[in-house]
Amino acid sequence: MTAPARPEPKVYNTSVPDADSMVRLHLSESPYGASPAAVAAAAGALERVSRYPSPQRDALVTALAAHWGVSEDRIAVANGSDELVLATALTLGDPARPGLVTAGTFPGYREALDRIGRGAVARPLRDGLIDIGDFAEALPEHGIGYVCNPHNPSGTALAKDDFAALVDAARTSGVPLVFDEAYQEFADPGLPRTRDFLDGDAPVLALRTFSKAYGLAALRIGYAVGPADLIAEVRRTLTVLPFSVNRVAQAAALAALADQPFLDGIRKGAAERRAWFYAELERRGHRYVPSETNFVAVRVDASGQAQDTLAKEHGILVRDTGIFGYPGHLRVSLGTEDELRTFLDALDRITTA
Repeated sequence: MTAPARPEPKVYNTSVPDADSMVRLHLSESPYGASPAAVAAAAGALERVSRYPSPQRDALVTALAAHWGVSEDRIAVANGSDELVLATALTLGDPARPGLVTAGTFPGYREALDRIGRGAVARPLRDGLIDIGDFAEALPEHGIGYVCNPHNPSGTALAKDDFAALVDAARTSGVPLVFDEAYQEFADPGLPRTRDFLDGDAPVLALRTFSKAYGLAALRIGYAVGPADLIAEVRRTLTVLPFSVNRVAQAAALAALADQPFLDGIRKGAAERRAWFYAELERRGHRYVPSETNFVAVRVDASGQAQDTLAKEHGILVRDTGIFGYPGHLRVSLGTEDELRTFLDALDRITTA
């Protein structure tokens, strides 16, 4: 069977000094854009912008259920995984107990839990990794748990035994555990994922997004897959905003999901770019954290200062991981080779000055 062609990265105009025209390596955006089929579907949906979208998101729910080999009552579609973080925080587990999160990761879990009054307890990372035993032991004392896997911003992913230990903690305690798998499409297919554990009785859910590998970041669409009883509760909460997933996003996501050859090309392109970037970092003497995602955490001691200098003096946007509580690194998206060379040249200058 012939391997799918790898999409060519898009080239954007950088002549205008605003965020859209700077070298954008800060938001894990895809340099390959979206599937042409998804773009065409989005354009077609614009012809009906005077009509409300389907509040049940029926066609996409059906397609996602078939994609994952689950029943339709195990899928909930929302306005990006951010909306699902809020919906699960509002909905699942014992609301009288705080949620459990890890330090040094995506702040949205804690912010959602704090904002709705549940509160959150953050367990520290150990050597930049989730302390599995500590997290599993603490989970029964909390109302809900959130784990980012692959981890943002380090790019690391859980091994099978560690993943299974967390699932077992959720099963024995009955505390819902939400795995944020926004970057799972980029990970080694041999690594565990939540879907591997959904046929049991553990209260675990996966959050997925069309923003990263599928390249639909501007359209804001994501979904959850999990046990039917938990998904039913999440859906009830989402009905408060029945039209939050717009018609264009639903059409584009449906077409993107159907174009798996394009996604295969994205995966291949990201893996090749990641290997090239590692080699360049090593050649230039920069340290990094090996990643399973479409970004790499590059070691820079004064990461906040470096982020600001790169933006102000070189027109390059990267993310200081200090804002996640994981200081000392710059999270660098795997953009085009030219963009990454521009970043590397600038990094060389600011770290040797």
